[in-house]
Amino acid sequence: MVLSQRQRDELNRAIADYLRSNGYEEAYSVFKKEAELDMNEELDKKYAGLLEKKWTSVIRLQKKVMELESKLNEAKEEFTSGGPLGQKRDPKEWIPRPPEKYALSGHRSPVTRVIFHPVFSVMVSASEDATIKVWDYETGDFERTLKGHTDSVQDISFDHSGKLLASCSADMTIKLWDFQGFECIRTMHGHDHNVSSVAIMPNGDHIVSASRDKTIKMWEVQTGYCVKTFTGHREWVRMVRPNQDGTLIASCSNDQTVRVWVVATKECKAELREHEHVVECISWAPESSYSSISEATGSETKKSGKPGPFLLSGSRDKTIKMWDVSTGMCLMTLVGHDNWVRGVLFHSGGKFILSCADDKTLRVWDYKNKRCMKTLNAHEHFVTSLGL
Repeated sequence: MVLSQRQRDELNRAIADYLRSNGYEEAYSVFKKEAELDMNEELDKKYAGLLEKKWTSVIRLQKKVMELESKLNEAKEEFTSGGPLGQKRDPKEWIPRPPEKYALSGHRSPVTRVIFHPVFSVMVSASEDATIKVWDYETGDFERTLKGHTDSVQDISFDHSGKLLASCSADMTIKLWDFQGFECIRTMHGHDHNVSSVAIMPNGDHIVSASRDKTIKMWEVQTGYCVKTFTGHREWVRMVRPNQDGTLIASCSNDQTVRVWVVATKECKAELREHEHVVECISWAPESSYSSISEATGSETKKSGKPGPFLLSGSRDKTIKMWDVSTGMCLMTLVGHDNWVRGVLFHSGGKFILSCADDKTLRVWDYKNKRCMKTLNAHEHFVTSLGL
């Protein structure tokens, strides 16, 4: 690279200033003579310390270039492998990869549940600090805190439109929030102990809740009245989740069972027993996964011609089980976690299962081959919840 006459003159003056200010008098005199510099005190003030500034700027730029090269290489790798930035990526194939996009902090106690808004780029978290926090997951920014519960918030659930949010707490109440105005519009009382789980039914007209009082209750959204109580579990009911059309609800309990209930009749359709410890979490399989599950497990198609429904459960026995609800059979057991399994979900593409546990990991399972295909050391403490 060839310097212009002006650039050469500026560089020479900066070098001369460096030599003089650092006491290299002899070198300064020789350099000044050979470079034919006419040093003027006023003029030279603008070159004071210029060489050092240029040098440190070059170092900073080199570091930045290295960081950008590293990011570029990562992006190229993701592009070829179908990762987050690749144009070839099929959303059905995407799985989480480190590092995390954001680490969101603000709760003063452990986080009990995280869920995504069904419409907007918003994520909501519940915590043992008795609050619910709202975050923008595109920017990682905290937006607001919802306060009203007086004890640990155990679970949260959106309706299909995202206009309503339900929450439940160890204070024995269920609250319904207007998520547009961020106001509590209804508080429901009726459980006799810690309310551990809540879900808004697919039709949006009812809420189901599960409690340490061993019952599951159904509430009318419009009035807040309890319209049904499901009894049968012998211990604390940990989680309750409706299926996609709202005709069935599944529940899991400290009694080591998973139960499936017919909403219309309150009948217990199936009692699934194979776990050897408390069952912490459950998740229904989306219909998009039915054919993959049938292929992977050899599950027989019913007389109706449709396979399923299928259900996942995660337990303190460190295992994940997949069930065919129509037959009550356990189709597979996934082993790999080293501690209590606290969350389990089917990937939206239907080919993978995601789980989290008290072993501080998030795991991705290829259930067709019954193996853990990826382990992310996600947190420094227990991983209590995951959302998709």
